[in-house]
Parts: sequence; structure tokens; C-alpha cells
Amino acid sequence: MKADCLLIHKDDNVVVALRPLAKGQAVTAGGETIFLKTDIPAGHKIARRQIGKGENVIKYGHPIGHATAAILAGGWVNSHNLKTNLSGTLDYSYRPERLRSPGPEADRVFPGGEASFNGYIRENGDVGIRNEIWILNTVGCINKTAETIARIADERFSDKGRPEPRGIDGVYHFPHPFGCSQLGDDLLNTQKILAGLAHHPNAGGVLVLGLGCENNHIDEVKKVLGDYDERRVKFLAAQEVEDETAEALRLLEELAGYAAGFKREPVPVAKLKVGLKCGGSDGFSGISANPLVGAFSDLLLVRGGTAVLTEIPEIFGAETILMARAEREEVFAKIVKLVNDFKDYYLRHGQPVYENPSPGNKAGGITTLEEKSLGCIEKAGSAPVVDVLSYGERLQKTGLHLLEGPGNDLVSVTALAAAGAQLVLFTTGRGTPYGGPVPTVKIATTSELYQKKKHWIDFDAGEILTGISGLTELADQLFAYVIDVASGRAYTRNEINGTRDVAILKNGICL
Repeated sequence: MKADCLLIHKDDNVVVALRPLAKGQAVTAGGETIFLKTDIPAGHKIARRQIGKGENVIKYGHPIGHATAAILAGGWVNSHNLKTNLSGTLDYSYRPERLRSPGPEADRVFPGGEASFNGYIRENGDVGIRNEIWILNTVGCINKTAETIARIADERFSDKGRPEPRGIDGVYHFPHPFGCSQLGDDLLNTQKILAGLAHHPNAGGVLVLGLGCENNHIDEVKKVLGDYDERRVKFLAAQEVEDETAEALRLLEELAGYAAGFKREPVPVAKLKVGLKCGGSDGFSGISANPLVGAFSDLLLVRGGTAVLTEIPEIFGAETILMARAEREEVFAKIVKLVNDFKDYYLRHGQPVYENPSPGNKAGGITTLEEKSLGCIEKAGSAPVVDVLSYGERLQKTGLHLLEGPGNDLVSVTALAAAGAQLVLFTTGRGTPYGGPVPTVKIATTSELYQKKKHWIDFDAGEILTGISGLTELADQLFAYVIDVASGRAYTRNEINGTRDVAILKNGICL
């Protein structure tokens, strides 16, 4: 018989409803029987025993806030009686755990031997999992121009429009509103993100398309871009030619010819870089989908790969757990700066640091930021944190990284791609059609959501809740699926649906 609720940690004083439960119903968790004082929605918390006013509510073995009123055993624990313990910035001390890489349970051999994937090895040694042509516009004024050019070029040069495939997966543009009327660090952020995308190995060729009068004109972009291969990256300022569409198509034909010279070949899985993201979380995110991604991350990292966790405001309240996993004290100091800088960002704008979760999160059963964060960091698995990246910075080493970025889905996924992640694992308890500039694997927290939104979602983590699959078994399945995506044997729903959006962090004045 399926369980009605789940005790996550032996020290918890709440359990989680696995389905909608009715007032008066008796449920069992942790060997205890609890009689419900009210109806409880799925994913929401139930008091395991009486919790006094002011007493901490414990979930995942950690406090997630305090009770604002006495809560009877069997009572519903939610925003009406639970409040965060967090406020302002904090001081931290380096208290490292006994650091280790993911253990023997992650170092298992998959059926058929050690994992590899078939990727595109670029001239500089980077490896792409797609062979696409990207149009990156320097300014929002030419979004529609880039859209028109991309549509024509896709029909002409990609395999979708040719009877004889050349190995070009598609021609894409990524509209954004910035590049003009920006100054200082705000403009630099735009340039760093565009530069990161220009260097991305999923693009076999890149056209940087400018207007000509913007702050972010091509010469300035080149300064941030640094070294590039002139065969792979080309530039066009629309104001400088008579027919920008014709000239762009001429350049794109050259880029397509260059990109067509790359063929898939076996690559060690150590070359895989995966972004970790959650959006629209619910009460099951920290129980099913996020731990599944954490198990995947351990499988990847023990094989020499790279994983990148972002959404820094959504680790507030759980940051000390990641700080204790810093590989070195220098990395610990970077994490402290990363967290406190983001808190200062809120305070400078007069906003509460802990104004989270969102209404959708709360409806799904998440009440406080501590609760959301403790579930969020499950995506990071058990590995040491080897480095911290600033916004717009690119990956330089392997292992588990933290990346400066907000909780906003579009901004953070774009930052993951600009850092060099070839794909992103995106867990969701509410469902979203969103996809970034790289393959975005949507992972549902429940089987009900997966069945309802199969046209959005790629993978069902709800089998952990139903008992159909264990975490280890499902992590192996997810790993195999990611290898298929990386090898071009499978395409994600965002790719199939043509959902590819970018967003850039805005943190300055607009002229």
C-alpha cells in the first residue's frame, strides 16, 4: 500500500503529505500514527507532534523557521503559522566537513562499460553537444532583423531545410532588450554574457550582429570576447551595409560551411558540463527531483565532469552546508562573498533579503526560504565545491561550482549557458515550457505533473515518490538519458518546441 506521508529526516518534527489528505484521517510516518486536524494538500507539511509557539520547525534535519502560534500534532504547517528565522547579512566561520568526492555508490560501472558521449570537438578543444549556428545581436533594436535572418538561414543551411544533411542542427537567434543606453558594470554584464555565448561549443559558427550606433558596438564586444577563430565568429554592423539581410546570409553561409566540417566523435564524459537549476518548486522538489539531480551530479563528478549550481538567493538559509563543503578556505571565502554580496544587492534596493518563496512555491507546499533552500541544494549532490564563478564568468576547471545568478529562471539559465554548460537540468514542481539557449532537460517532481505536461517535460522524478523506481536506479536512467541528449540521439522538449530564450541581469541605470 502506498504511503500517505513521508518523514524525510529522523529529527524532523513535520512530515510531508504525499497526496491530498482529509481531516480526521490517520496517517503513519516514522513508525508513528498521526490524526489529521484539518485537510492537508499534497506536498504540504503536517506537525508530527505538538510544536510550541516560537519553537523551530524542523525539516531535512534543519530548522526551516519558527512557529508563530502553537501547532497541534496533525496540524497543517504553512504560512499562517510558520515564519522564517532569517534576516539581514551574517558572519560565517570556516568549519569544513571531512571532504570527499562522491563515494563508491557513484563510482559504479554502467551497463556496457564506462560512459562516453558523441560530441563535436572544436578547434580549441572544447566539446559541443550540438552543431548549431547562433546569431547574437549586440542590441535589442535589431531583434526582429536577427529573427528574420535566422528564419531564412535556418531554411537554407540547416539539416531541417536540406534533402542532404550537412550536420547543421539549426540556426538560432536570441533576442534581448539591452546593449543600448547602458553604462559601466551593467553594460559589461551584457558584454560578458554575449561573449560567453559566442565562445559556447554548441555553436559551430557565430554571427555577432550589431546596429552600429549602440553603446555595445562591435568593437567594444570584441574587447570582452578576447581571442576568437575568424572562421567561426564573424561580425556585421547593419548600418554599415546597404542590405544587412543579404550580407548576413553571405556570412552565415560561410559559417555553415565551416561548421559542417565538424562530425560527432566519441568523447569522455569528463568533457560534459551540466548546469543545475530549479523553477516553480513544490513540496516534493527536495524529495524527488532535486535529490535525483544531486545523484546525477555525483555520477558525473566522480567521472571527472563538471556541474554548476546557481540561484544564489535560493541557497540562503542553507549556505553554511555548502560552505562546509568548500574544497579550500579560499573557496569558502568566495562563497561568503557570493552570498553576502547578493544580500547587499537586495538591501541596497530596500528589499527584504528573504522575500521568497514565490506564490507558486507556497501553493506547492514551500513556506520559508530555508525550506526552499534546503531542498534546492540537494541538486549539488555530495561533492566538494571547487570554485565560485562571478556572473558572466566562464568555467576553467572541472568539479562542482557555484555561479553568481538570481533565482529568475531565464537569467540564471542564460548565465549557466554563458559559463559553458552544454545542457541544463531543470527541476520543476509546477511545470514550465521554458528552455534556454542550450538543451534544457525539464524534470518533474511528480508523475502527475509529468503526465499532464509531457509536451513540456522530459523526465519523471515522481517515480521516487510512487516507489516505481529507487533513487539509484532512476539516477542511472537520467544519466543514460543525458548521454543520449549529449550524443544527439534525443532532443529535449524545449528544442522540439523551439523554446530558446535568453535574459541578461539588469543592475544599473538606463540612459
